[in-house]
Amino acid sequence: MVTQRLRIATRSGSDLRPRATYPDLVTSQPPATAAFFDLDKTIIARSSTLAFSRPLYAGGLINRRAVLRSTYAHFMYLIGGADHDQMERVRRYLSSMVAGWDVRQVRDIVAETLVEIIEPSVYREAIDLISEHHAAGRDVVVVSTSGAEIVEPIAQMLGADAVIATRMAITDGRYTGEIEFYSYREHKAAAIRDLAERRGYRLEDCYAYSDSATDLPMLEAVGHPYAVNPDRALRREATARGWPVLDFRSPTPLRRRITDRLGDRLVRASNARVASGLTAPAALAAILAGAVVTWLALRRRSSDGLARAAQT
Repeated sequence: MVTQRLRIATRSGSDLRPRATYPDLVTSQPPATAAFFDLDKTIIARSSTLAFSRPLYAGGLINRRAVLRSTYAHFMYLIGGADHDQMERVRRYLSSMVAGWDVRQVRDIVAETLVEIIEPSVYREAIDLISEHHAAGRDVVVVSTSGAEIVEPIAQMLGADAVIATRMAITDGRYTGEIEFYSYREHKAAAIRDLAERRGYRLEDCYAYSDSATDLPMLEAVGHPYAVNPDRALRREATARGWPVLDFRSPTPLRRRITDRLGDRLVRASNARVASGLTAPAALAAILAGAVVTWLALRRRSSDGLARAAQT
């Protein structure tokens, strides 16, 4: 089995179709292909749901015993992955635990602690790969079993174009404990096919990435499946089917990644300033201004997309 570094070829000359409004983080003029990313241990080096146990405890939503249980579950998840039975137990436990929670409070807790908890655990390799897909003109879709209240802000932080995630039923601003859509196994694949039909993606040209054998239906739904940090079962399956295996090993804060890229641009600007007649301070000011404008534009794009999705 060969672990490889993926390079994305740029697509050209596509017949673009109008973008549908499902699911979230909608932008205009979609490409005809997409890259579907599992979240936990594929983009980030931890369980997104269990990672928020301590902030939820601080907010008074769970007790100390639940924090300890979540910490243990997170540890077991990291060292051995999660099989079907474990995921079902987590589903039942979480659905019973959240019954009665105030939805706005949960979203506020996630928003306030997102950078501290999730941002340092994003794989550098995943960010590079997301950038390559965007450069090739593909949408990036985050597909996760975690709840939408957690996945959507993470996806927005990553610059993703759409989200498929578990959705809990809500009545009068509180969770009922019922699950409207469970984004797991075959349900993930069905949601991907539905999204592809709505947005005009050609699944045979699409990509998918996951670490777990429970996501085999999702990987089988596309023409270019990749195993990322695979569990034992998925590694065996990838070897048998000849699927590429990617090993992500470098969680790097997004802020550091942005700083690294800015540093590269500064070096290039410094090397070119004599030819252009631009002084070093002026070059720095121009680059910083460009970085700020780009960041604000991305934030506005994501916010506008969420607003449009909420209206539909």
